[in-house]
Formats: sequence, C-alpha cells, structure tokens
Amino acid sequence: MSGRPSASRRTVLRGAALTPVAGLGLAACSGGSGGGTPATPTAPVVLGAASDVSKGGAELYEDHNVVVSRAEDGSLKAFSSICTHAGCAINKLQGTTLVCPCHGSEFDAENGKVLRAPATVPLHPLSVEEQNGNIVAGPGA
Repeated sequence: MSGRPSASRRTVLRGAALTPVAGLGLAACSGGSGGGTPATPTAPVVLGAASDVSKGGAELYEDHNVVVSRAEDGSLKAFSSICTHAGCAINKLQGTTLVCPCHGSEFDAENGKVLRAPATVPLHPLSVEEQNGNIVAGPGA
C-alpha cells in the first residue's frame, strides 16, 4: 500500500454532488458566444421605433443586448448590455440604471459608467442613430 491517505466514500460523494452546481454557476457567468444571440450587433439592427425612448429615458433591447438612452437634447447613446465583469447579459433596467443578474453590478445607461461593483470597466459604446423613425444600432449605424 502507498503512504497516501485515501478519500472516504463520503468525501467522494460530496464532491460528485457539488460538481454540477459549480458547472451551472460558470455557465450563468459565461459570455455565451456559443451560437445564440451575438454579444452585440455585428451589423446595423433596427431596435424599435424612435418614440420608444423618451428624453431623459432609456430602453433595453434584450434580443440584441443593447441599451439606448436619449438625452434631454434628443441625442441618442447606445451601449452593449453585456456586463463587463463576467459577460452576463443584463436583463433589468430600472429608470436609467442597468442591473446585472449575475453579481449585481450596476451601470448608467446614459453614459455606460459603472455605478456599482464588482464591474470596474464601463459598458462598450455602440453606434446609434435614427433612420426613418426607427432606432438603428451597431457597426455602420
């Protein structure tokens, strides 16, 4: 016999039971570039009617991972709604504050800045404009 202690049956079973749980946690935080919706538009996309975003407000377009805000002067800004901390898709907008479901990071939809950690990097800005009464965002917009 070797001089190394062997793991008890209980230790092995406990490790086997925790493995799927750890995998779920990692999957929830992955960037998810495995075939579904791309992290951000790779070409210009029509998000919705220009009237959907009021002055001083913001709109989250989950299908395209984009948030658009409109300043008081009527100008638009757009950002990727993929959290810069762990790559989670942000699915909650409270006023003009984006809240990440994975670790609670918060971002300002008006300028992309981090409002609450653990994220430390601002959201990625996107090109955006109004075209024929619609909001269009993405490269070339």
